[in-house]
Amino acid sequence: MRGEPRRARGAVAPVLVWSVTRAVLLLCVFKVLTVPGGMDITSDVSVIYHGWFGQLSDGTFPSDDVTWQYPPGAALVILSPGLLTGVLPLGYASAFFLLACAADATVLGLLLYAARRRGPRAPEAGLRRRAGVWAWVVGVPLLGPTAYARYDLMVTVPAVAALLAAARHPRAAGALAGLGALVKVWPLLLLLGTPRGRATRAAWLSALLTVLLVTAGFAAAMPGALDFLSAQGGRGTEVESVGSLALHAARQFGWEGRVLLRYGSMEFVGPGVQAVSNTAVALTGAVFGWLLLWRLRARNWSPTTLSDAALAAVLLFVVTSRVLSPQYLIWLLGLAAVCLTLRAGRQALPAWLVLVATGLTQLEFPVWFADVVTGEPRGTLVLVLRNLLLVAATVLSCARLWRSTVPGEPEGTAGRDGGREAVPAPRSTGSGTEPERDGVPGMRRPGGDRIPAPDAPRP
Repeated sequence: MRGEPRRARGAVAPVLVWSVTRAVLLLCVFKVLTVPGGMDITSDVSVIYHGWFGQLSDGTFPSDDVTWQYPPGAALVILSPGLLTGVLPLGYASAFFLLACAADATVLGLLLYAARRRGPRAPEAGLRRRAGVWAWVVGVPLLGPTAYARYDLMVTVPAVAALLAAARHPRAAGALAGLGALVKVWPLLLLLGTPRGRATRAAWLSALLTVLLVTAGFAAAMPGALDFLSAQGGRGTEVESVGSLALHAARQFGWEGRVLLRYGSMEFVGPGVQAVSNTAVALTGAVFGWLLLWRLRARNWSPTTLSDAALAAVLLFVVTSRVLSPQYLIWLLGLAAVCLTLRAGRQALPAWLVLVATGLTQLEFPVWFADVVTGEPRGTLVLVLRNLLLVAATVLSCARLWRSTVPGEPEGTAGRDGGREAVPAPRSTGSGTEPERDGVPGMRRPGGDRIPAPDAPRP
């Protein structure tokens, strides 16, 4: 009981820092403070989202708008500010910003709660720390007011909740991942690291049923619910993506392409752009194949494998995408914070690299975005550094995931500091029953005997 007041006091500092920094973000999006770079980053909410709100309120999806490229669940997020505008004297944009702040606070609450818990039967694998809490508290303001002027915070809430719930409640985790995927597709990647056996079946089936039932409901009630499936085909190479670095370099040698506003983002247009876009699509297919190979080869599951695999998977798809908008860093921040909360995780260094990349992202957008678009050295340099950090984080994350889970690798696994951590020896139960390995316990028969869990590694 003595530890409870100490843990409560330990939560005060991050909550205070969160309160101060989020007040600044709200002042920026409410235009009390000037956003660095002089850009109006709130126009997506006040113009685009508000326009979608009007059409969705009439019962149809904005399929004729090329900027609408989202699954049907995104309609719930776009419509949600109406809950506040109907009872409070607020405009649509103001209500949206307050809901974004509430989503931010929800993630903080989830991480604080997780940091106080230990693993149910494997304390050495379930030790928690507040590093993840601080990563979230500091990371969101590093991205700047863009975090509150996009709806990605709302998607990150079910994603973080799914990862933290998966060990005890795989069905709930699957449903949460499915709900997140209905808003933006990427939360489905969170389920790649579920342990084989009953946990995987429960989580994946729950996610599938959630997606099918909600999608069917939208398709029956609102025309155009599935039009997003064909909306990505015309996308080109956006100026902030990793693939765009080849075109930024080509501009320095006289390449005659241009940058135009297309599909709601600034994209390159000109000779060779289609080849770069096709290469990005091919790389995305290749990394999906690598993830499938990892899934087939992995055997050494631990309580942290789910979050480790989630960060690696989302990093892979972010760095190979044709589009890398600033708000994508919010996804990575949420996953990195979960990984840092789990002391036994292997993703500490990639997670901290994500945090540094987030700070560079605010310099790239909105502070020096005009320089990025025009190819000026200042903007191009910060973009190159940000993207190289993300690539480095991706390579490290995937390497550590592979080494810690695939048999035939060295006995130790990459630790949180880049060193080696010994694999704990199996603990005898004293009754000739299956030992616990990697924090995965066996199950008990009604009579009290222990039998192996279906996803527990065999001796």
